[in-house]
Amino acid sequence: MAASELFTKFARVWIPDAEDVWKSAELLKDYKPGDTVLHLKLEDDKETQYRIDQQTKELPPLRNPDILVGENDLTALSYLHEPAVLHNLKVRFMDSKLIYTYCGIVLVAINPYEQLPIYGEDIINAYSGQNMGDMDPHIFAVAEEAYKQMARDERNQSIIVSGESGAGKTVSAKYAMRYFATVSGSASETNVEEKVLASNPIMESIGNAKTTRNDNSSRFGKYIEIGFDKRYRIIGANMRTYLLEKSRVVFQAEDERNYHILYQLCASKHLPEFKALRLSQAQNFHYTNLGGSPVIEGIDDAKEMMNTRHACSLLGINESSQMGIFHILAAILHLGNVPVKSNERDADNCFIPPNTEHLIIFCDLLGVDYEQMAHWLCHRKIVTGSETYIKPMPKLQAINARDALAKHIYASLFNWIVHHVNRALHASVKQHSFIGVLDIYGFETFEVNSFEQFCINYANEKLQQQFNMHVFKLEQEEYMKEQIPWTLIDFYDNQPCINLIEAKLGILDLLDEECKMPRGSDDTWAQKLYNTHLNKTALFHKPRLSNKAFIIQHFADKVEYQCDGFLEKNKDTVYEEQITVLKASKLNLLAELFRDAKPATSPTEGRPPVARATVKSAKPRALQPSKEHKKSVGHQFRNSLHLLMETLNATTPHYVRCIKPNDDKFAFTFDPKRAVQQLRACGVLETIRISAAGFPSRWTYQEFFNRYRVLMKQKDVLSDKKLTCRNVLENLIKDKDKYQFGKTKIFFRAGQVAYLEKLRADKLRVACIRIQKTIRSWLQRKKYLRMRRAAITVQRYVRGYQARCYAQFLRRTRAAILIQKYQRMYAARQKFLRIRSAAIVVQSFIRGFRGRRQYKAILREQKAIILQKHVRGWMAKCKYKRTHLAIIYLQCCYRRMMAKRELKKLKIEARSVEHYKTLNIGMENKIVQLQCKVNNQTKEMKSLLEKLGNLENTYTHETDKLRTEVDRLRASEESAKVSSNKVTSLMEEIVILRKELKETQAQKKRLEEGADKYKAETDLMVSQLKEQNSLLKNEKEELNRRIQEQAKEITESMEKRMEEETKQLEVDLNDERSRYQSLLNEFCRLEERYDNLKEEISLNVTRPGHRRTDSTHSSNESEYTYNSLLSSEPGESEDGTRKMEELPDQKGTLDMSLFLKLQKRVTELEQEKQALQEELDRKEDQVLRNKAKDAEDQRVRARGAELEYESLKRQELESENKKLKNELNEMHRALSEKAPPEVTAPGSPTYKVLLDQLTASSEELEVRKEEVLILRSQLVSQKEAMAHKETMTEPMIFLDDIRKMKDQGEITQAYVGLKEANRPSQDCHLLNEDGELWMAYQGLKQASRLLESQLQGQRKNYENELEILRGEVQNLKEEINRQQQLLAQNLQLPPEARIEASLQHEITRLTNENLYYEELYADDPMKYQYYRISLYKRIIDLMEQLEKQDKTVRKLKKQLKVFAKKIGELEVGQTENVSPAQLADEPIRPVNIPRKEKDFQGMLEYKKDDELKLIKNLILELKPRGVAVNLIPGLPAYILFMCVRHADYINDDQRVRSLLTSTINGIKKILKKRSDDFEIVSFWLSNTCRFLHCLKQYSGEEAFMKHNTPRQNDHCLRNFDLAEYRQVISDLAIQIYQQLTKVMENVLQPMIVSGMLEHETIQGVSGLKPTGLRKRTSSIADEGTYTLDSIVRQLNNFHSIMCQHGMDPELIKQIVKQMFYIIGSVTLNNLLLRKDMCSWSKGMQIRYNVSQLEEWLRDKNLQTSGAKETLEPLIQAAQLLQVKKKTDEDAEAICSMCNALTTAQIVKVLNLYTPVNEFEERVTASFIRTIQVRLQNRKDSPQLLMDAKHIFPVTFPFNPSSLALESIQIPGSMNLGFLLRV
Repeated sequence: MAASELFTKFARVWIPDAEDVWKSAELLKDYKPGDTVLHLKLEDDKETQYRIDQQTKELPPLRNPDILVGENDLTALSYLHEPAVLHNLKVRFMDSKLIYTYCGIVLVAINPYEQLPIYGEDIINAYSGQNMGDMDPHIFAVAEEAYKQMARDERNQSIIVSGESGAGKTVSAKYAMRYFATVSGSASETNVEEKVLASNPIMESIGNAKTTRNDNSSRFGKYIEIGFDKRYRIIGANMRTYLLEKSRVVFQAEDERNYHILYQLCASKHLPEFKALRLSQAQNFHYTNLGGSPVIEGIDDAKEMMNTRHACSLLGINESSQMGIFHILAAILHLGNVPVKSNERDADNCFIPPNTEHLIIFCDLLGVDYEQMAHWLCHRKIVTGSETYIKPMPKLQAINARDALAKHIYASLFNWIVHHVNRALHASVKQHSFIGVLDIYGFETFEVNSFEQFCINYANEKLQQQFNMHVFKLEQEEYMKEQIPWTLIDFYDNQPCINLIEAKLGILDLLDEECKMPRGSDDTWAQKLYNTHLNKTALFHKPRLSNKAFIIQHFADKVEYQCDGFLEKNKDTVYEEQITVLKASKLNLLAELFRDAKPATSPTEGRPPVARATVKSAKPRALQPSKEHKKSVGHQFRNSLHLLMETLNATTPHYVRCIKPNDDKFAFTFDPKRAVQQLRACGVLETIRISAAGFPSRWTYQEFFNRYRVLMKQKDVLSDKKLTCRNVLENLIKDKDKYQFGKTKIFFRAGQVAYLEKLRADKLRVACIRIQKTIRSWLQRKKYLRMRRAAITVQRYVRGYQARCYAQFLRRTRAAILIQKYQRMYAARQKFLRIRSAAIVVQSFIRGFRGRRQYKAILREQKAIILQKHVRGWMAKCKYKRTHLAIIYLQCCYRRMMAKRELKKLKIEARSVEHYKTLNIGMENKIVQLQCKVNNQTKEMKSLLEKLGNLENTYTHETDKLRTEVDRLRASEESAKVSSNKVTSLMEEIVILRKELKETQAQKKRLEEGADKYKAETDLMVSQLKEQNSLLKNEKEELNRRIQEQAKEITESMEKRMEEETKQLEVDLNDERSRYQSLLNEFCRLEERYDNLKEEISLNVTRPGHRRTDSTHSSNESEYTYNSLLSSEPGESEDGTRKMEELPDQKGTLDMSLFLKLQKRVTELEQEKQALQEELDRKEDQVLRNKAKDAEDQRVRARGAELEYESLKRQELESENKKLKNELNEMHRALSEKAPPEVTAPGSPTYKVLLDQLTASSEELEVRKEEVLILRSQLVSQKEAMAHKETMTEPMIFLDDIRKMKDQGEITQAYVGLKEANRPSQDCHLLNEDGELWMAYQGLKQASRLLESQLQGQRKNYENELEILRGEVQNLKEEINRQQQLLAQNLQLPPEARIEASLQHEITRLTNENLYYEELYADDPMKYQYYRISLYKRIIDLMEQLEKQDKTVRKLKKQLKVFAKKIGELEVGQTENVSPAQLADEPIRPVNIPRKEKDFQGMLEYKKDDELKLIKNLILELKPRGVAVNLIPGLPAYILFMCVRHADYINDDQRVRSLLTSTINGIKKILKKRSDDFEIVSFWLSNTCRFLHCLKQYSGEEAFMKHNTPRQNDHCLRNFDLAEYRQVISDLAIQIYQQLTKVMENVLQPMIVSGMLEHETIQGVSGLKPTGLRKRTSSIADEGTYTLDSIVRQLNNFHSIMCQHGMDPELIKQIVKQMFYIIGSVTLNNLLLRKDMCSWSKGMQIRYNVSQLEEWLRDKNLQTSGAKETLEPLIQAAQLLQVKKKTDEDAEAICSMCNALTTAQIVKVLNLYTPVNEFEERVTASFIRTIQVRLQNRKDSPQLLMDAKHIFPVTFPFNPSSLALESIQIPGSMNLGFLLRV
């Protein structure tokens, strides 16, 4: 295909850019060969030109179609080049928030610098068992692939994790190990997987540190081998470490830290056990403060220290060893603070100041000599041929020696810890295979690169070579497998670079040689390098401006190394004298580190060490160093690397490349420059290049046909899909080198898929335009016709409107004329009425004026009369007052005289009272009181006398005044006589007064007018007040209405709140039930585990095979267990104990510890279960108490009034019972005396019947006794209650109140009156002061009369009852006589008729007696109830006698039949010799007519020895298919219950317990044996539930009996309460339900993803996209794949099996709900983890599939099961894929629609949404942010996936059976002939 065909107008290309590395641009015109410039338009609409290199003619790389952007696998891209890879990673990382991407066999992991919820156990379970290409890229997918290949290919695996520091290597390796630990479990109870995971915090604390690039950077490489047994369970692990960065112990760059463990130690200095270390803050130590950043934000070092110590304990490092480690680490810190000072006189000498605190602490912690250590820190030995010299060191050299010692101690401690970790992880059994996880440093290049970077890049060169070879090998195998011609692919071979480093005379060789030279230095080594390799090796260069550096061309980039420090770091020198001092340490751990016999430099035997100190000995002959001790660091690293490569080459590698997106550690920020640099360095682009050199795009024939079917014509489609694809490709792509046909796939060169996609898009675009043209034409035509019809309609309505307007005009004109006529008439009439009313008003005013004038004259006359009346009355009053005062004065004088006389008498009496004091001393107090009263009265009398004297004085004074006034008046009278002449003057004064009167009248008129005005104002105010009152009334009504509305709202809110609380209680109940059932499930699992352990112990045999256990089996198997009533039999436990004792001691100890753990956990869970049960019972009791509280209060109120009545009643009942008992005894004696001896003899029928009668009478007496006891207990309790009330509140009831309460409770009145009367008086005299004793006495008398009348009435009632009872006794006597006569008659009948007649008579008698007592006790239901109970007992006894008689009769009949047959045979032989005459003379023998047998009682009898046979035939060997087809559902349950009934009937508790225990154990056994058989599990779930319902239905409890027929109530259990066993059987049913759920899940699990997601139910809707190397399961319905029909068929199968077994409908609904939840959750989880499934067309497929499931529910009538609601999250996810996702309105609609999905799920679906065709649009990041903002207040779970293992709590609603037990027949096919129907 020519380039001009691809570089056309609108084609998009990538051009280089300085900032973004690559920029996208669009061609503005077609490219033609020979063009030197491409005209482009950038994404920001700027136009630019791209110049083409005329020599290479290389065009810019083409951009992939948008449909291919964001693919899971980079090899799925059509154009494979650097910009395509970079852009795809950026889109996935920035837009879709996806950090994992496949690149062929490599998993590219980009560090998000944010915690993501994609590593939980739900994600692990989702990836477990899946193919690597079936799910989205993930580290778990790589781990699963390694685990699967190990099990399938029997080959060891390796996971190689590499990348820069801070790229996330350690975290990725940690998650991979966590995956293995979770999915595989451990082979022993030591939980090896926990130890493997616990090694991470230890290694991170001693080997990780903060750098400028990473807060938790691994400063060493490690390779962990996780060992597995033959069943592929973890048995152990082993760790190898590489190149620990020892220099970090003594030096850190700025903003970096030392190793974490040192800061953890300083942060824990406050702990008591660390006081001896004498630590302080990390800032106070030289080694921990060099970087100036001792704290990491968000990290608590003290907490991390606790985790580290816990991990050490878990790995077997005891407390003493841990403290030894901490002593050494603290000593290193103190060593760094030891000062070294130079000598002022001699610069070559140095010394340590005496008594240096830190050195003293160092020596104390390590147990070494202070003087020696201080000496050898500043001196060294020099050994010559014959002499030894001790030479002082300069200060700088001494400091370097101190730091070298610190590094050596830390490295030795590091190796010791690694060794002990390996020892703890060592497998106790033989390792079958392993998976290695390599966490090693990636390619590094810094501004200054030294020996460490050289070794790291050397290791990466080796790993890259191995990676290239593996990729090339896979490509070659793929081509050979498909049988296509292939040629060698040219790829970069880095063997020359490896040879430059490790070959003979290579860099490492020259370095070792220079280290051996006496005066070797970095400069001389650099010169040797230049002389050996410069200009001879193309990969070796020399910098222009430096003679102490060299450059190596690595596979990733050129790196310049500085030679300074290479020799020192390679030799790693530490002085022998210092090591000798440490060897003499008193600290055992330190001595062990430097022990010669067992050096602690290698973590495992046979593993090369990471670092080795070169110790120069003074006596080489005495202490000969080993060969390994002479090896340099570079040599050791090379050997370790070779060993690692051998291990990797012997395994199947899996690659994880970690990418650091930016250097600032910003979350989800992508720096293209840094990313490209790492992609080049880690080999991802090399993988792309190798893939692009061959055929990177690969399609199966079926996938190609379905994708490009649109490019084919109908005639091109043949039956052979392979031939069809071949023909189409030959027509579409002319160059046959661009593709190859394999056996199953078509291989394409790079760019060909993009070309095919372009052809497909063009074809679809043309078809789309044609469809749009047709549809638009149809729409416009439709619009025109609609407008034409609308115009005609508008015209019609306009014309009608005009006509209606004209008619309305005419009507209005006529109406106006009528209105005018009537209006004029109205005006004239109004004028007339006004004139008339005016005349009337004038007349009324004139008449009023005349009337008022007359009224005023009459009024004046009347007022004058009133004045005269009042003056005369005043004068009479004055005269009366004077007379009244005189009379009062006379009375006072007389009373004073009488009081004096009385006082004298009292004084005389007071003197004579002295002799009473000797007679009655008790009256002194009263006398004192009276004396006080007398004194008070005397004082009052004195005061009164004084007042009286004062009054006499005032009286005399007033009398004198009055006399003088009388004299004055007489004088004035005389003067008046004299002044009679002045009358004329007085007349004048009268005239003046008249004038004043007129003025007063005028003033009065003015006041009246003011009053009228005020009245008017008042009326106005009243009217206003009335209006305000009306307004207030309205407001009041409005407020009342509002109050009513608020009350209504409050009521509604309360109802809603009650409903919510009810729902919450239901939710809590379901949670409790779910928790209980999960505990039950855990117990079942542990019970099985316990049984398996017993079997393994007994057999002592291991079972080989591949088994993958769930995550719960990995770490929690030894922690959780459960206990129930169904423990094993005592004999079994003893046998098990005996078998355990027979094992070896070691094994027995292990199992005994396990047994003790289980036993302890069983006890805890039993207590927890009991507490939960008690809590549930307490809640139920509380509800019942609340309900019964009101009724109880009412009963308590009525009890007080009946206390005395009940006591009297009790006494009367006791006396009557004594009388009845005496009478019955007399009757018994009379009958025994009167009856003939043969009738009353013991054993005779008469005697039995009489005895039964007497027994019944005695039972009645017992009932009476029980009634008496009940009454006594009630009286006692009520008296106590009344006594308590009396102490709390004292009743105050007066006589009037007693009279008022007469009708309510006369006994209570009498009781209270007696109590008040009998209460002792505190002070009788004081109480009787006002006559209170007399009132109390009168009340007592009346209360006594009331009590007497009440007692008389009760006595009459009792006499009536006594007469009734005597009548009953007489009736009983008559009945006994009648019975005697009947018995005498029965004795004359034959035996069979005698029994029948006696029973018939007894039934008749009981019926008559029942009717009689029913009428007798109609008013007293309690007595009637007691009578009915006694009657039932008698009836039951009769039934038992009848059943025994029936058995006897049946046995006798069988014997009679046998005898009759024998007699018949004998008679036949005799009749042959007898003549007819003899036969005629022979008397006829009476013939007995057989009676019809009685009905069965619904019980099955069996022998104790047949119990095992019953369990075996009915449970263990029963085939459900035969029962379901031929017999009634639940037959085994009915049979078992009928056997239980018989055991209850015979009152055999041992048999009941044994049968129920054997039944439960048998069901468990068959379910364990056939645990995967749905039919078996369903069958026994149905029968267990039916058995449970039978135990409830026939338990005798009223709540269950109300559903029964009377016959079924007769079959209730009599002797035993099996409530506890009902709980046990309910637990068993829950276990079976959970097992059934697991069986369903195992059956449905393989079908769900294929049927619900991958299969195209609607063909042609969803098109396949190009896929990469990781092929997914095809969505085409191939043979053997599951479809939706497969799921529906399986659902039908489940449903039909459950219906055939007669399972309860409610239980079927719960099971169907659980099935649908499994389908919905698994489908949604896979949808959330598969980017290729999140498209519009897939949403349509899911909606259709869900509709089919809903249709199935409707067909089965299961709409109310709640199954549809469990699919709601899946439905909403499908709707989310189909709705518009652009505007804010769309966001609002999505938020309101997706209420069943969590925020994380909604965002995940939107991020994963991928268009299948170019016409669809991606979801923008801004729209996703809008969704997140709208949903930020939603409170939901942050968990991404649904819990597919969740099991809804199951309930077993009571479902009584209408089947009669007596009608059940046992078929012979069940082999239960030993059961007898009773």
